[in-house]
Amino acid sequence: METLNGLSVFVRVVDTGGFSAAARDLGMSKSAVSKQVAKLENRLGVRLLNRTTRRLSATEAGTVFYERASRIVSDIEDAENAVSSLHDETRGHLKINVPMSFGSLHIAPALASFMADYPDITIDMTLNDRVVDLIDEGFDVAVRIARLPDSGMIARRLAPFRQVVCATPDYWRTHGIPTCPTDLTKHNCLNYAYLSTGNTWSFQGPDNPIPVKINGDFRSNNGDAIRAMGLKGHGVILSPTFIVAEDLRTGRLEAVLTEFMETDLSIYAVYPHNRHLSAKTRAFVDFMANRFGPEPDWDTCVETL
Repeated sequence: METLNGLSVFVRVVDTGGFSAAARDLGMSKSAVSKQVAKLENRLGVRLLNRTTRRLSATEAGTVFYERASRIVSDIEDAENAVSSLHDETRGHLKINVPMSFGSLHIAPALASFMADYPDITIDMTLNDRVVDLIDEGFDVAVRIARLPDSGMIARRLAPFRQVVCATPDYWRTHGIPTCPTDLTKHNCLNYAYLSTGNTWSFQGPDNPIPVKINGDFRSNNGDAIRAMGLKGHGVILSPTFIVAEDLRTGRLEAVLTEFMETDLSIYAVYPHNRHLSAKTRAFVDFMANRFGPEPDWDTCVETL
């Protein structure tokens, strides 16, 4: 299998004329493509490609090898296509990466229904809030909260992403309700460690964005931990509605400044750019998009948004 992978990569490098172009076509990193070719050359004991800073070309041995290898790769692709046309079932092992809070609150509960619909799919789900390299770390698909889809990936919008500034009613009674974003500088704001803007919360004014540098005595890389502190009345939190919707509905937390909240973020499913998207990945993405939809359940009870 390793030899076949090496053949496919080598043929694509020659066809596209470079490692970068081959990497894009194969949905691999450039370094992974280079390593595959190097392994193939070491196994054969010959140099297959001439590498210079300006161009890449096949050696004499590489040209001979390419003629045979390209036929083998073509035959394998024909065989795979023939099998797919006869037996296009959704099955296999699906490795997914999801944000910690969103994954535990919404993806995990949905997976029971998904796996009931697709009993031949097994799932390995990793939860963390860092941006993983899908290709290098072997993930089939990831769920990401972003302003724009990852430029190196294909993205499918699953749901809108909304945030609210909120605190307990007792906190607001004691410290006062902010009427504009800059009032937050007078409050104890509990911050999310992976926020791309650091300790600056972003708001949208009538004409321009309003960045507010906040201060607080608590910071965490987990949204549920921040919610727990907020529910204890310790300070003000900026939280996704998918975490605090029930708290807002029951009155445990009260939202403020809703007219200033940004609305250009979304929740996406992203996956590597491959020619043939696997049926298992397509099934997962379609299921989650249909499950959450343009108006997800966690936003229906937030009347102020």
